[in-house]
Amino acid sequence: MRVVNSQEMGTFARLLTAIANAGGNIGGIELLNETSHQVVRDITVFADDEASLEQILAAIRRNRGTRLLDVRDDVLALHLKGKIAIRSRYPIDSLTTLRRVYTPGVAEVCLKIAKDPKLAHMYTSTCHLVAIVTDGTAVLGLGDIGPLAGMPVMEGKAMLMETLVGLSGMPILLNTKDPDKIIEIVTAIAPTFAAIQLEDISAPRCFRIEEEIQKNIDIPVLHDDQHGTAVVTTAALTIASRKTGRDLSKAVIGQVGLGAAGNAIAKMLMQITGNPVLGTDLTEEALVRHEANGGKRATLKEIMSACEIVVATTGVPGLIKPEMVHKGQIILAISNPNPEIEAELALKHGAAFAADGKSVNNVLGFPGIFRGAVDTWAPRITQEMLVAAAMAIADYTTEDQLVPNPLDKKLHQAVAHAVALKAIEQGLARSEYVPYLHD
Repeated sequence: MRVVNSQEMGTFARLLTAIANAGGNIGGIELLNETSHQVVRDITVFADDEASLEQILAAIRRNRGTRLLDVRDDVLALHLKGKIAIRSRYPIDSLTTLRRVYTPGVAEVCLKIAKDPKLAHMYTSTCHLVAIVTDGTAVLGLGDIGPLAGMPVMEGKAMLMETLVGLSGMPILLNTKDPDKIIEIVTAIAPTFAAIQLEDISAPRCFRIEEEIQKNIDIPVLHDDQHGTAVVTTAALTIASRKTGRDLSKAVIGQVGLGAAGNAIAKMLMQITGNPVLGTDLTEEALVRHEANGGKRATLKEIMSACEIVVATTGVPGLIKPEMVHKGQIILAISNPNPEIEAELALKHGAAFAADGKSVNNVLGFPGIFRGAVDTWAPRITQEMLVAAAMAIADYTTEDQLVPNPLDKKLHQAVAHAVALKAIEQGLARSEYVPYLHD
């Protein structure tokens, strides 16, 4: 908020008190201008929701000697006109350059690719373009809000890819929920890209969509809500097991929620431990799928009482009550934006290790996974490559960290390195040279 206060003793103090009493959490305060009569300041205030914000604004307006000049939401400000753009890699500042990047020079490159399509990987941006595809049916914990409303998330993913590993993510919004149409569309546009990231597509449709698209094309297809979440969750549980002296392969594990994320998490944990995971869900179809994968069905009560490790991905805030937690449990309640139980609350009631989706987040995994797969020109991402990514995240974590810093580019290099090595080991690499494997 930008406010102007009169130069009267106590005006500013009353204002801060009024904001706090209205439920506002005061952040930064910046003095912009001061005269003998008034002071203009920018005050950053955190509010829980729109209703809280209105109460805070009303309190500011009631404060004697204060005038509210402007209210700006810094989150919305960062999203104005979108967060990404396509830029030219070279300045077109002469006719000579124009003729090289466009006609007539470009014709030579087109003819070479026509004779040998593999050269597109060398002479076009397809080698670093990743499609980020959504139909908007399962956006964060917000549900089916449509593809256009999901665009800010897709832009965020693209920003992270470019910033952390140098890949160019391109959001693709699909105005259809028909799985067959989605499969057809993504298959048709695949030649543009080095990989396909499926995002925020609801279960159970997402399982078939991913499987069929991967059958149709020879570039990696990854549904991040499934496999990215499974990677970072497995990494976090490996870290937690090391910190608490547990043997992950001997622990009783429960998965609360068997949708896209929960199903993939349970599958990966069963793969690396060799033991069934107890799973619960509201839908019979999800439970049957879990049992077909080797898991066991259970109730929430049974999981909370019997399991040493509990992972929750239901999207239901407060589902896990504090009294359900027992001493020494490891609890990952990773639904975003609101967890099934706050990590601090779980720790207060006896959990040995607890985390939420703000720390155990897919950003730890998907940039490096795609970088490693794209650099080796692998036709797909295997379960073994995903496990390698999870172990790379766990091994990179230092003793004083809950999980690594997601902005640490060396973390993503380590993940890319592990994925690339596994692709080579499995005979999937089609690229002759991966620079960071030879440094």
